[in-house]
Amino acid sequence: MISVIQFFLIALLGIIVVILIVEPVYVLIFNKPLYIHWYPFKRKLSPKQRAVLSKESVFYQNLSAKKKLFFEHRTATFIAKYEFFGKGDFIVTEYSKVVIAATYVMLTFGMRHYLIAVFNKIIIYPEPYLSTIRNEYHKGEFNPRFKAVVFSWKDFQEGYYCDNDNLNLGIHEFAHALYFHGLKSRDQSGIVFSSTYVKIQEYLVQPKILEQVISSNYFRIYAYTNQVEFLAVILEHFFETPHVFKKEFPELYNYVREMINFDEKDSNS
Repeated sequence: MISVIQFFLIALLGIIVVILIVEPVYVLIFNKPLYIHWYPFKRKLSPKQRAVLSKESVFYQNLSAKKKLFFEHRTATFIAKYEFFGKGDFIVTEYSKVVIAATYVMLTFGMRHYLIAVFNKIIIYPEPYLSTIRNEYHKGEFNPRFKAVVFSWKDFQEGYYCDNDNLNLGIHEFAHALYFHGLKSRDQSGIVFSSTYVKIQEYLVQPKILEQVISSNYFRIYAYTNQVEFLAVILEHFFETPHVFKKEFPELYNYVREMINFDEKDSNS
């Protein structure tokens, strides 16, 4: 019989082999993490926070009971990890924390490494604010220098509650943060995100593809400002009008789904 210490060492060796050898090969072949959800100790939302999530997140409402627990854990973990600051006369509430966290968790629900280090704070203004980056009024921004995601609460709410106009400030700014993370990170989810975005770029340079995308008028003109904005805009469309997106540009839709490892069974929108 093997001792407890020997059993522990064998188990540890097995985990190391999976992490260092098996999963990289799996990601290389299937372009997705070997697993997504595994939480030995799940965080809990308060009853008030869970009530907000249950009422306000359609994505959460559509999940299975098991996945709802995963979503709650991730939402609670996000709230615990990132600091929230109100500016002007905005007061941060549990409500604002939950709906912002839920937006990010929805966007990254298919990623195992969903907590990223390119930002560590959420700054919320009551309405459009004067940005220090360009000395212009902004509705939101991702500021990598100050490791901050910034929102106008008025515009965040408009994007959150009008869910079919392809304008969602929360998704848009968090998409910028994920793009920046993908450029720098070597975790498996970051690798999948960045490698699939390369596929999107290669798809768009095929003859007449970009011309077809632009002439369709499906994506708003702001998408063509640069590749960073294009990514943010197509992610807004992916979550807000998925059926139209899939019908109009099925190949591009599948690339986006692959990029964030999105499971269509998690949403009936």
